[in-house]
Amino acid sequence: MDPHSRAQDVNRCDLCETAIVHSYCDFCHINLCTPCIGKHISDGYDKHKIVPFKERRSTLIYPQCRTHQHKNCKFQCKDCNNSCVCSSCMASEQHGGHKFVEVAEVFKTKRDDIKNDAKELENNIFPVYEEIASDLKYQLANLDGGYEKLTTTMSKQGEQWHKEIDIIINRMKTEINEIKMKHRDILQKHLNEIRQIQSLIKETIQAIRKIEKSTEVSSTIEYSSKIGEFSRLPPKVQVSLPTFIPNPIDREKLYSLFGKITPLSTDTEANALSLNQPNASVRELLDEPQIVATIQTGDEKLQSVTCLDEWRIWTSGETNEIKCFNIKGSLIQAIKTKSEEWPDDIAVDSDGDLIVSDGEIGTVYKIKNGEREELIRLDKWVPNKLCVTSNGDLLVTMFSDDETRSKVVRYSGSTEKQTIQFNDEGKPLYSGNGKIKYITENRNHDICVADCGAGAVMVVNQDGGLRWRYTGHPSVTKNEPFKPFGITTDSQSRVLTTDCNNHCIHILDQNGQFLCYIDNCDLRDPFGLCVDKNDNLFVCELNKGNVKKIKYLKKM
Repeated sequence: MDPHSRAQDVNRCDLCETAIVHSYCDFCHINLCTPCIGKHISDGYDKHKIVPFKERRSTLIYPQCRTHQHKNCKFQCKDCNNSCVCSSCMASEQHGGHKFVEVAEVFKTKRDDIKNDAKELENNIFPVYEEIASDLKYQLANLDGGYEKLTTTMSKQGEQWHKEIDIIINRMKTEINEIKMKHRDILQKHLNEIRQIQSLIKETIQAIRKIEKSTEVSSTIEYSSKIGEFSRLPPKVQVSLPTFIPNPIDREKLYSLFGKITPLSTDTEANALSLNQPNASVRELLDEPQIVATIQTGDEKLQSVTCLDEWRIWTSGETNEIKCFNIKGSLIQAIKTKSEEWPDDIAVDSDGDLIVSDGEIGTVYKIKNGEREELIRLDKWVPNKLCVTSNGDLLVTMFSDDETRSKVVRYSGSTEKQTIQFNDEGKPLYSGNGKIKYITENRNHDICVADCGAGAVMVVNQDGGLRWRYTGHPSVTKNEPFKPFGITTDSQSRVLTTDCNNHCIHILDQNGQFLCYIDNCDLRDPFGLCVDKNDNLFVCELNKGNVKKIKYLKKM
């Protein structure tokens, strides 16, 4: 019988597979009985380390010195980026006067960190994800019951209206079912995300346990904690059921008066988990931004780009076609504007529907399932640039028919909610000349406008009060006047704006302080720009017709 297939009541020698183990090679990680020790070390290899079985895995395996092949590196040089060195290296001129630390101490400290990480993941972080998953499963389990109550209430109302309204009932039930499917998809999506993170945590714990048991120095020293990553909990999803609101019977307006189904309402609640890790979510700027991809749109005068999701973008220029590309540069879809003229701007709402500003006909409209739905029609004003805010409102920059005045207007659907035009002294915030005024909303709800006519970035708070004004940064290499065009913000509330004439991008912090330029990615005439949810930057090159995807932030 194979000894490894029997119940493992005692440990057996790995060489003869029969005798009871007495010793252990701490270098080769092999169980040995007393007779097999000589056989194991007979190869003359000088690294074998035979210890009593109870003291196994107690010997540290130091990395071999690359310079002095027959010596192990038992120290780290603090002056050489903590590189491992042997005793001969320490005595060499290369490390003269340097400070050293024992690798064994680094190993011990790192092992303690690994143990703490494993404990934190198992005892604190993973249970929170379990709770989130349980809540999502509970919502899913009770989904049918809630919707059954809706359809029952609707049916009772329908019975009073008799057979003449059966078709309306069926129509509304279909609408309810569609909302239910969307509701389910939202919950299932978040549950899947939580399960995926749970799986990653389990894998991390397993990897940590493996390192924890190992005496391999390199893998332990190279260990990188993921506590910060897993501590950023996703928002808690609570999707409210729609309600059915019956109305009195009126045969003249059967459908509109029969009732109303409220839209699906999704609220997110932040999950709090304090791990005493300040600034854990801060992503630093790369020293050298990198071009990840270049998408050739074939358009001249390419002006706007907006992300549909992580894999697709919409673009527009001075042509009557709005184009959708995947990240590999393949054309997926092309849509003509309503006016047959080039659009002033494009945006994507939270449902993934395309919104178009068409100044030629003075309207802003949505394209949903191939159909155009007019949202805004202006009189004596011309719509220009667009921004969909975090709460679903639409910000529109616009200028007067005589091109002497500019303003920003906030809309909820088709309803005007706010106008931003003057400062506290009653003077215009934005220049009258220069039609192009790109707009974006920052994470702190500031409204940021790139006013090329004024040569400035104007930032107001959500109430319309001026916060700061940026007019460029002195530079010996940037000779042309600062005229910002495209503008966007990232997850760190940094503001990015294109400087077309100087072929670069300015990056500012949320208070308008200059941080750096992006000017090393061979950018020519950068114009419109946007960032996706992973903080990848997409930039239009006006005259080349290219969209460049740029990585400019370090990984977490």
